[in-house]
Amino acid sequence: MHKNLLSISEPWLQYGIRINLRSESREDLSYLKNEALKDKKIQSYLNDIRNFHNAVVRNHKNPDLSIHKLLFLLDIGFEIDIPEIESAVGQILSHKDKNGVYQSLTNRPAHYGGKGEDTFGWCLCDAPLLLMALLKAKVDYQKHIKQGVEHLLSLYREQGFPCSVSEEHGTFKGPGRKDDCCPFATLIMLKLLSEIDEYRNSDIVKGGIEAVLSQWENSFERHPYMFYMGTDFRKLKAPAMWFDIVSVAGCLSKFDFVKTDPRFCEMVDLIKGKQNADGLFIPESVYQKFKGWDFGQKKVPSPYLTFLCERIFKEAGA
Repeated sequence: MHKNLLSISEPWLQYGIRINLRSESREDLSYLKNEALKDKKIQSYLNDIRNFHNAVVRNHKNPDLSIHKLLFLLDIGFEIDIPEIESAVGQILSHKDKNGVYQSLTNRPAHYGGKGEDTFGWCLCDAPLLLMALLKAKVDYQKHIKQGVEHLLSLYREQGFPCSVSEEHGTFKGPGRKDDCCPFATLIMLKLLSEIDEYRNSDIVKGGIEAVLSQWENSFERHPYMFYMGTDFRKLKAPAMWFDIVSVAGCLSKFDFVKTDPRFCEMVDLIKGKQNADGLFIPESVYQKFKGWDFGQKKVPSPYLTFLCERIFKEAGA
C-alpha cells in the first residue's frame, strides 16, 4: 500500500483502507467509523438510500441509483448496524419474485418493449447487484439469497450471460444482437459469484471470465451491446460501478485462477503504468455527479481511485 495513502485520505476512506487493505478489525476502528459517518457526503448517501426505491431505474449507469450508493457504502466497510443501511436492505427484501430474484422500480419505454410506467421487475443488469448488496450486508444466504442466485445462473449461455428481463418488462432488450451476451450483465454476475465460495471456481465462472478476457483480447473488433474495451474503457475512473478497466480488473482479481492469465496481467500492467511519481493515481475520466468527491476531477491524485487500484494489486498479488 502507498505509504502516504492513509494520511491524505478523508476519514470515510481511512476506514475503508484499514478494513480492506490492512485487514484491521472493525471493533478496533469504532472511533474512525464514527468520524466517517459525520462526513456530509456519506450522510447524504445514507439519507438517499433511506427510501431505497425512490430512485426509479431508467439508466443503469446513473450514479444516483440507490443500489450504486448502497454498494459504495458497503464496499467501504459500513454494515447493516447503520439504520439507513438496515432500512435499504429491508426494502430490497420486500420486493422479490417467485424465482427469488429481487426487483427494482423500473420504467421501460413502450418503444423498447416495456410498459412505459413504473413497474417492479428486474433486468440482468440490476438483479445481481441487489443480491450482491444482500451478501455484503451479511443477510442469511440460504433463506434470502440462494434461490435468486440459482435462477440467474440458469440463464447462463456458453459465452456469458444474455440480456434478460423478468416477465414484467415484456420484450425489452438492450441494443445488441439477440445471440450476443451482455458484457455488463456478465461482469456483475461474476462480481456476485466472487462473493460465494461454492461458485468461485465453477465452470460458469470460468466461462464468464473467458468471455470477458476474450473481449479484451479482441477489444478493437468486438463490442457486444455497445460495450467497448477501447480508449475510454482504459481510462481510470471511479467508483467501479460500470464497465471500465478498474471495474473489470477489480472483479477478475478476486479469482485465483485468473491471476496468471497474460490478458489479466496486461490489464494490471496498464493500470500500474498510470501511477504517478508519488505512487498515486489521477482520474482520467469522471462522472459529473461526483463533483465534491476526490475522484470527481481530473487534475490531482485521487486517494479513493488509488485505494481501488491498490486493492486490485493486493488481490492480484502484483
